[in-house]
Amino acid sequence: MGKLAVIALGGNALLRDNQIGTIDEQEQNTTDTLENIVFLLKEGYNIVISHGNGPQVGNIVMRNDAGEQMYNIPQMPLDVCVADSQGGIGYMIERSLKNVMHKHGIKRNVLTLMTTVEVDPNDQAFKNPTKRIGKIVSQEESEKLTKEKGWTFKEEKKTTSGFRRVVPSPQPKEVGNWEVIEKNARQGTIVIAVGGGGVPVYTDEKGDIRPIEAVIDKDLANSLLARQIKADRFYILTDVPFVYANFGEPNQKVLEFLNVEDTKEYMNAGTFGEGSMAPKINAALQFVEGGGDMSVITEATKLQDKAYGTKITAEYEEADLKKHDK
Repeated sequence: MGKLAVIALGGNALLRDNQIGTIDEQEQNTTDTLENIVFLLKEGYNIVISHGNGPQVGNIVMRNDAGEQMYNIPQMPLDVCVADSQGGIGYMIERSLKNVMHKHGIKRNVLTLMTTVEVDPNDQAFKNPTKRIGKIVSQEESEKLTKEKGWTFKEEKKTTSGFRRVVPSPQPKEVGNWEVIEKNARQGTIVIAVGGGGVPVYTDEKGDIRPIEAVIDKDLANSLLARQIKADRFYILTDVPFVYANFGEPNQKVLEFLNVEDTKEYMNAGTFGEGSMAPKINAALQFVEGGGDMSVITEATKLQDKAYGTKITAEYEEADLKKHDK
């Protein structure tokens, strides 16, 4: 059996910052990104692909709003919106990947799997919702929606005025159907799963699976899946070719190789951006500490070029030490 890798596609792998999000734009971005994982297939890797869904699920939520206001169509809850995004994005990735493989003469089955992720309803995150979703509204509208729907709003800091709905981001406990994902992946099927961090659910006192209004950090959910299926490698594709110490500052420094000890030191020192790189580093660290061989964080188009990417391992290898500048 080939080695198993989990590849987490970041938001920019599907939609660039300067784009409006047409299907043509997203399909071209997806195809360009998938071209960069072909080498893993040629090297005999079995792979699981996950993806972000931030802009897409945000659009779905706003379509919910428009449908209710214009046509009195009942709004769907957030878990259904996440599931909708998993289906739409998964279909786009699956079709694009089949076309890329056809171009390269590769024959693999591709399976898109709607994936739930269990969380603890008593997670502290439910006391402090932080993930912003949907459109910006006035204070008056936010108060009206809070009264009617029980939603929580916070002031939008990126604008001079306005409020935006916020939802909790609890820790993932278990990826649903992970055994199915592992079995199919190890048999050579490329599985697309855990889209957008997974559909958040919990188990009630009767043992029934229930939905819950939340958004799960996709990198943490992907790291959990990678550990559950005992993947060898965990790739996080983002918009920078390396992890940097003091990113954007005059003393910015490329970190090409990191072991667990040094990664923790950097994390404790607050070296990485809390809202950007720190969650990715934390996810990569959890994977390696859970027994994975290596986590790699790199830009989507640089995956094949091993001169790029920050590699996190349990300990430095001899070749790494020669390049590592303490």
